[in-house]
Amino acid sequence: MSVTVRVPTILRTYTKGAAEVTVEGATLADVVAGLDATYPGIGARVLDDEGRLRRFVNVYVDDEDVRFADGLGTPTPAGSTVSVIPAVAGG
Repeated sequence: MSVTVRVPTILRTYTKGAAEVTVEGATLADVVAGLDATYPGIGARVLDDEGRLRRFVNVYVDDEDVRFADGLGTPTPAGSTVSVIPAVAGG
């Protein structure tokens, strides 16, 4: 299943500047694996050393925050959009 991934500016060095890329995957875990296979190194920026989503990276499938869904098991139906959004801190 082909999904669109919106890549934040800070990670676009992995995607040669592309703001959106297309990846195959039935679940978010599949999409992240596909991203890392096509754009080596990007997976380590999204997942921690234990293979979980990094604490300060927010991920949405369409408009749903995956932390309130099934995390990496969240389905990614064909045509959906995955948005990777690094958390921003500041005052």
